[in-house]
Amino acid sequence: MGFFDLFKKKSVQPQQPVATDVAAEDVATEVTTPAEVDTEEQEVVDIDQERKELESGLERTKEGFFGKLKRAIAGRTTVDADVLDDLEEVLITSDVGVDTTVKIIRRIEERVARDKYMNTSELHDILRDEIATLMEESHRSTKDFGIEVKEGMPYVMMVVGVNGAGKTTTIGKLAAQLRKAGRNVYIGAADTFRAAAIDQLAVWAERAGATMVRQDMGSDPASVAYDTLRSAVANGADVVLIDTAGRLHNKVGLMKELTKIRNVMSKVIPDAPHEVMLVLDGSTGQNAFEQAKQFTEATQVTSLTITKLDGTAKGGVVIGISDKFHIPVRYIGIGEGVDQLKMFDRHEFVRALFGDAKK
Repeated sequence: MGFFDLFKKKSVQPQQPVATDVAAEDVATEVTTPAEVDTEEQEVVDIDQERKELESGLERTKEGFFGKLKRAIAGRTTVDADVLDDLEEVLITSDVGVDTTVKIIRRIEERVARDKYMNTSELHDILRDEIATLMEESHRSTKDFGIEVKEGMPYVMMVVGVNGAGKTTTIGKLAAQLRKAGRNVYIGAADTFRAAAIDQLAVWAERAGATMVRQDMGSDPASVAYDTLRSAVANGADVVLIDTAGRLHNKVGLMKELTKIRNVMSKVIPDAPHEVMLVLDGSTGQNAFEQAKQFTEATQVTSLTITKLDGTAKGGVVIGISDKFHIPVRYIGIGEGVDQLKMFDRHEFVRALFGDAKK
């Protein structure tokens, strides 16, 4: 039995097309409305269990990084030029990135020069401190899974990223977490270039209990986004998640497409989108840096989600990308389960890699 056979397909109610200035001709928009879901108060999160799950999800990165570090400083007693050279290689080969690695090495050199002496046992805690300092602060509130929901108008998040990065899955998991918190969630299927993307999103929307707005494949993505926001406002939605096509065809084309979607949404909600979240596949290592560069040049990315960290030793990309682009990481994916999309906390991330700081 295939993935899509696991769930019953809901009948969709066709909706008259909304007149917009972005579509050359009228298109039919379908709105799939979810069944009622239980909105009982969410149980208090078990912090110890959360930490164990995070540590488990980052185990391969931890083993890879510290395995290299242990070999680099074996037999050394002080942090000297040779140790720093070896540390530089460890960080770069752990996909932290060249720029961020140079920044870390310089800071450690400054501390060595200031303190006059540093042994290799102190290097562990110093690395921990410097890495935590370099990463951008993430959203701190745990309410509504970190989304800043306000009364009166829905919070609009446009989600971007290449095909295969886990964008659709992230939207589905995020929608499920928001529905669990009792929020009314709308999803706009604005990736109209792949029928499979729309169908996969429909499955996730049904699982999450979210309302999905879609049009035929090949429809104008901006028209889908417009219709989604119009419907969301009319029906008192709390959060709107807009999926977009994951193509890096060229910077100019990508920029025009995303700008058009943004401009159309602002006609419905003046300050929409409130957030543009870039989804990156952590297992691609340095390629994730290039994707981040392309998308940040094409549109104003305000947050990051790094997926598939449980299956790779390249989790260092979280550190490097956050530092290089000065964009906070909002979520990380450490498994296939709905609850394995985690809100990112830089201090917990460093704790999972380094353990508790020495007292």
